[in-house]
Amino acid sequence: MQEAAFAIPGDLNTTTGGYIYERRMLETLNEIGLPTRHVALMTSWPHPTEEAEAELARKLDALPEGMPLILDGLVFGSMDTDLLARQPRPVIAMLHHPLGMEAGLPPERAQALLASEKANLHHAAHVVVPSPHTRDTLEAEFGVAPERISIALPGFDRPATGVTVPKARPPLILSVGIICARKGHDVLLDALAQVAHLDWQAAIVGLTHDEEVRRALLAQRKKLGLEARVRFTGVISSVELDRLYRESTLFALATRYEGYGLVFSEAQLYGLPILSCAVGAVPQTVTQGAILTPPDDVKTFAQGLERLLTDVSLRATLASESRAQAESLPRWQETAAVMRDAVSRVLKG
Repeated sequence: MQEAAFAIPGDLNTTTGGYIYERRMLETLNEIGLPTRHVALMTSWPHPTEEAEAELARKLDALPEGMPLILDGLVFGSMDTDLLARQPRPVIAMLHHPLGMEAGLPPERAQALLASEKANLHHAAHVVVPSPHTRDTLEAEFGVAPERISIALPGFDRPATGVTVPKARPPLILSVGIICARKGHDVLLDALAQVAHLDWQAAIVGLTHDEEVRRALLAQRKKLGLEARVRFTGVISSVELDRLYRESTLFALATRYEGYGLVFSEAQLYGLPILSCAVGAVPQTVTQGAILTPPDDVKTFAQGLERLLTDVSLRATLASESRAQAESLPRWQETAAVMRDAVSRVLKG
């Protein structure tokens, strides 16, 4: 099959859901018979510097004419529309969720990104998304025809079997998500303060995407008197994360928006009951095994924490449902096959 290119900004080994998805997609495309070269780009996207924009134009010009190009959504949604329109090759947009829907953006910047994405989508031969929710958003709000969209649900490796790790004492509440406004860690901290009378500990795992948010969270934790009970781990190894999943009693993420949310499916693979918010793709991602609350509703989220910490029967029911749903999760070969088929389609188109 003809070689394709996949343009991705930043470090492929960054431990966020989006980067894990694209790294595994790139690796697996090559494994299943679609030779795919990685076009590495600077990290400033979707707020590119002039240097980053010049690098993008230079690297795209260097690609052979007609070579299918997969563009990461951070780049696709914010790049110059004229540069995109001039591409002498079919372009496939890999969009996790619209950039303008990221929480915490100034309204003017959010609107500019949404306008840019809408304009650029006119120049995509095809669009690949990780969830039905993102597909529905692109159809309803960006006018993308359904036949131009393919859904490549994230793939998942299964946890090793035969490993025995005792549950942590006191019960461990695990949250996994980068440190940024969208993940709602501030809501989680406030909710944890409301159940301080119960016995628990909490770990929040994730790299710092927004240093200002991290400082605010640390100050909030101190003000709430939770420094001895809530730890921010930063980035940890896959071995350490595996152990935390196994030790945990429940998974909690008070997210404000998700285009998919790999961590929910990861938690289900470990049979964890889930507490999160009914936003974005979350209700479609965790149809079983979860309590979902309205976003930014500290009181209701705290009530969910209390139920899961005190009701053993409820925890067992949700854990069983999580395991059942996890059995149907795709593997990475299935995910990459969707992208391979999209490339094949645009080459024939």
